[in-house]
Amino acid sequence: MTRSSEIPGFYRRSIAERRAFVQEWGGLTDEEMRAFEFPPGIDAGTFDRMIENVIGVMPMPLGIATNFRINGKDYLIPMAIEEPSVVAAASNAAKVARAADGFSAQTTLPVMIGQVQVLDVPDPVAARLRLLDRKEDLLAAANAKDPVLVKFGGGAKDLEVRILPSSRGTMLVVHLLVDARDAGGMNAVNTMCEALAPEFARLTGGRTVLRIISNLAIHRLARAHATFPADALKTDTASGAEVVDAILDAYAFAAADPFRCATHNKGIMNGISSVVIATGNDFRAIESGAHSYAAWRAGETDSSTVILPLTTYEKNARGDLVGTIEVPAPVGLIGGATAVHPTARANVKILGVKGARELGEVLASVGLAQNFAALRALATEGIQRGHMELHARNYAMSAGAKPDEVDRVVERMVAERQIRLDRAKEILDALRHGSAG
Repeated sequence: MTRSSEIPGFYRRSIAERRAFVQEWGGLTDEEMRAFEFPPGIDAGTFDRMIENVIGVMPMPLGIATNFRINGKDYLIPMAIEEPSVVAAASNAAKVARAADGFSAQTTLPVMIGQVQVLDVPDPVAARLRLLDRKEDLLAAANAKDPVLVKFGGGAKDLEVRILPSSRGTMLVVHLLVDARDAGGMNAVNTMCEALAPEFARLTGGRTVLRIISNLAIHRLARAHATFPADALKTDTASGAEVVDAILDAYAFAAADPFRCATHNKGIMNGISSVVIATGNDFRAIESGAHSYAAWRAGETDSSTVILPLTTYEKNARGDLVGTIEVPAPVGLIGGATAVHPTARANVKILGVKGARELGEVLASVGLAQNFAALRALATEGIQRGHMELHARNYAMSAGAKPDEVDRVVERMVAERQIRLDRAKEILDALRHGSAG
């Protein structure tokens, strides 16, 4: 009999009923189904209200990065990520920066961009001016949709109009600039754009299509910088000055080559996204905005490359390494999963941030720390060696090693430099049968 994934009313079923259906569909054992169980002390109904068709949860490791001092304040930073070495690398980098007073960070005002697309405008240049002539009235109409946001100092602050050639003809794109305060801003910005769209159409003589927030948050930036003393970077085989130069060489590679730059920026997001996830923010929006910003900035600076690193590195007069970062940080502490997910709420409490801008400063600092750690590893011992033991540990556990066996299997694989699942199984079998393997 052919099975069908068309299941009328699946969303109306209880979690237990959905689980039973999926268990039968997937041929899962009772033991395998226990992997979907909800954490103790958390109401399953909370998750059932967050997304659709819930059957359980998929836990992700949550670690704490230590040693961070940002703007003179110490932080423990929750990081949710499945990739080994990220938390340890961030903690180590923060320790190096701490020797020179840690990270200094700042943010711009939390201004988001709402976009309204207007098509079929007969006179786009004149229509642009008609919209700008009515800017104050339009902003007032937008703010009438969210008086609470305005009360706290936020709301629609400015209006920009772009004339954009496209495959569908020339279009007007209206940017509504909204100060979202401590929220991510999606609901407020989208509501304002929806409200203004009919007036935009009337004033331009065109028709509006899309009305939505942009994740390229060029007006909501977080910046951080730190000094990494050369004396703290020396290794058994290289002086601190040599390591500084090697990191500068690695950075120059990323600045010149988009293929390297993509991986360079991914390493930054290893740190940033893990904190975004831990605090219940939208990591997809942050990822998209960061990578788009790297490309947008390249275009704005008339660079010869299509994308630029989100970080920069220089050598100061003392020969120390100075790192900086600038990245969009459209995160919030109000609304969304941050407000309803109990683990996210607890993580925010551990972090101790009092507003979205402070959270942005933390994100920038963690991103810089993570990137520095990656470049340092690449420029000295190579990234694979740094990951070797952690990957070996994953293979040992996948091979079925018990907690008291894992270290012995890992030690053998690392010594042999054979980090493979099949070798982990062979070593484990040899340990259990007392042979040399």
